[in-house]
Amino acid sequence: MKKLMTGNEAIAYGAYLNGVRVGAAYPGTPSTEIMENFSKYPGVHAEWAPNEKVALDVGIGAAYAGSRALVSMKHVGLNVAADSLFYAVYTGLKGGLVIACADDPGMHSSQNEQDNRNYAKFAKLPMLEPSDSEECKQFMGIALEMSEEFDTPVLLRTVTRISHSSSPVEISEDGPPPPPEVPPFYERNPIKYVMVPANARLRHPVVEQKIKKLEAYAETHPINRIEPGDESLGIVAAGSVYQYAREVFPNATFLKLGMVYPLPQKLIQEFASRVKTVVVIEELDPFFEEHIRLMGIEVKGKDVFPMIGEFSPSLIQQCALNAGLITAPAAKAEAAAATSTVTQLPVRPPILCPGCGHRGMFHVLREAGVLVLGDIGCYTLGFAPPLSAMHTCGCMGASIGVAHGVAKAGVQDRVVAVIGDSTFFHSGIHPLINVLYNESNITIIIADNSVTAMTGHQQHPGTGITLQKKTTNAVDLEKLVRSIGFSLVDVVDPYDLEKYEQVLEDHLQNGKPSVIISKRPCVLYTKEKRTPPRVDPDECTNCGTCLDLGCSPLMQEEDNVSIDPLLCNGCGLCVQVCPVGAIVQEVS
Repeated sequence: MKKLMTGNEAIAYGAYLNGVRVGAAYPGTPSTEIMENFSKYPGVHAEWAPNEKVALDVGIGAAYAGSRALVSMKHVGLNVAADSLFYAVYTGLKGGLVIACADDPGMHSSQNEQDNRNYAKFAKLPMLEPSDSEECKQFMGIALEMSEEFDTPVLLRTVTRISHSSSPVEISEDGPPPPPEVPPFYERNPIKYVMVPANARLRHPVVEQKIKKLEAYAETHPINRIEPGDESLGIVAAGSVYQYAREVFPNATFLKLGMVYPLPQKLIQEFASRVKTVVVIEELDPFFEEHIRLMGIEVKGKDVFPMIGEFSPSLIQQCALNAGLITAPAAKAEAAAATSTVTQLPVRPPILCPGCGHRGMFHVLREAGVLVLGDIGCYTLGFAPPLSAMHTCGCMGASIGVAHGVAKAGVQDRVVAVIGDSTFFHSGIHPLINVLYNESNITIIIADNSVTAMTGHQQHPGTGITLQKKTTNAVDLEKLVRSIGFSLVDVVDPYDLEKYEQVLEDHLQNGKPSVIISKRPCVLYTKEKRTPPRVDPDECTNCGTCLDLGCSPLMQEEDNVSIDPLLCNGCGLCVQVCPVGAIVQEVS
């Protein structure tokens, strides 16, 4: 029996089918649904960790104890978890450990498009890359076996299109076999697991030996294979790009790589000897291309295909036409038509939802004229017009540290850091401690919407609910901040603009580090809706002041502003900012 599954669903299914019983992750598009789906299987433990490093340490601990474990994250999450990744390669494990890591070519929901194949080479561990959902399921089993056979974590790389696209997956009608038995007591082996320098020096040669063994493994495993075809052209590809290239070059000979590190050198040499021209098609970095060139094999790659952005069949086709790899006039016309269609699409920038509490916060910050150092979350949209109230945004947790650095540089601006509640738990606590310890006079606003909203309303340590819907301890942000040592802490509702302005001004004039908790639950999560206000057309001067809130229900007509009652949730911000009182809050 077959079932349509996304790549993320198939990874979760493959993990369950192959005995994984412990899973941990931090939500991040395009990887979020892996752990969400895994959590639904019976008999498993799955959790949202505060950040990716914590998640990976949890997975490592489970694998140390002998359980099979899955950890998932998006590509930039592996940056956060890198310290743990590197030590786990040295220590090795007892049970299998797979780290599913989703890259985001094209930056659909990310601040960069780094190529995490480089992590496999850097950290010296194997990496697999599936090209459809069935392979996502199968490669989980292969990765777990490889992890246990070679005593190493294994990276399973996907990209956005594999993560979110659906294709048929063979379903086991018998259900999963029982998971591997976990020993009742932990095996104590300090020489292997305690990475003091003396032990680490002993483990490094072991890591190098593993890579050599894995190179031999890559030569013979069927996930790397030559697919015969026209020998005038040979294509090297992996993952989603393999599927695209198959469409554009249906008759070519292919080297299909399922194991993208370490690479099978003998197989590559055999492939190159069979074909007249070798072409590497890969998104982002010339990872395969550089390796093959170092083998002394002439190859076309980034001289034909771009270094940046997400690939598609039409893009590959157009590049191949430009390079003379294909000559069909029909293909050229098809590619031109596809390009024309894309360029005609209207631009629709993302905006904060109607009723979002972040809107009131940014309105107050803009009116106060402060320097706002931002962070990753829904509130990042505060940088866009008409709010235009955020001035930097780098990575998770950077806002507080950057604001501290700016203040220490001696600027005259009044400095505010804005960070969301989930992001604060992820990586905001340490820089908050640093602000207090090293004494800068910045104000930190924690935008508490009581959920991880940006990635689809996942829980976090402040919500009191686990991934598997269990009620648990909720961290109180105000108590946490006060316990660190902050004496000036206020909780404010961003719907109350006058109160918010007063509190912000008090904090900025205080001259010492302080925290404002901007507390308003996400309206999409709570589904809160009040009676929409109405506009009195006789009083409205059409001045546009309310439109500066950037709220989509507000529309400027020829003579006055109107409010779309279907979109409006009745937050009342427009009522508060209207200078002539033309917008009236209806009483429900």
